[in-house]
Amino acid sequence: MDKRVEKTKYAIKNAFMELRRKKSLEKITVKELCELAYINKSTFYSHYEDIYALSDAVEYEIVLEIISSIPKDLDYNFSNPEVFTREVTLAFARYMPQIKLIFSGKSQTHLAIHLEAIIKKMIFAKYPEGENNTEMNILLSYCIHGAYNASLSNPNADQKTIIQVLEKVTKALQPLY
Repeated sequence: MDKRVEKTKYAIKNAFMELRRKKSLEKITVKELCELAYINKSTFYSHYEDIYALSDAVEYEIVLEIISSIPKDLDYNFSNPEVFTREVTLAFARYMPQIKLIFSGKSQTHLAIHLEAIIKKMIFAKYPEGENNTEMNILLSYCIHGAYNASLSNPNADQKTIIQVLEKVTKALQPLY
């Protein structure tokens, strides 16, 4: 990518993040974002269709960062699903400030949905027999969404407690698979 394009996208995303700290996505205008990023509206529109396309791009980047923070060398199989749950929960914890900022309000469910699709694709690439296993799909959905909602809904709980509880729940589900 051209350095100028890279710098422009960086300025746009930083301005977007700054505005998201102050207001909801629906209240951000291209005009104010451009003023904050010191760019013209035509420059913005040469990179993004609208504010929502920018938001989608930022969401996707965060999803990829979260996914990349989950260790790939661990054996995520269903004889020890608590390892998977722990690593997903830790990934959420590492990115909680960005999650709360970008995936707030109406966007709150976007993250778990995006992550579920990517994580399942990653796991089923390694364990293709699980892709058509309904119980395994439900368990994965439960672990991903459960870890996300438990982390988000219990901001005053320490991370160790959240992980311990989620591991216990996941172990209790083990007879299902």
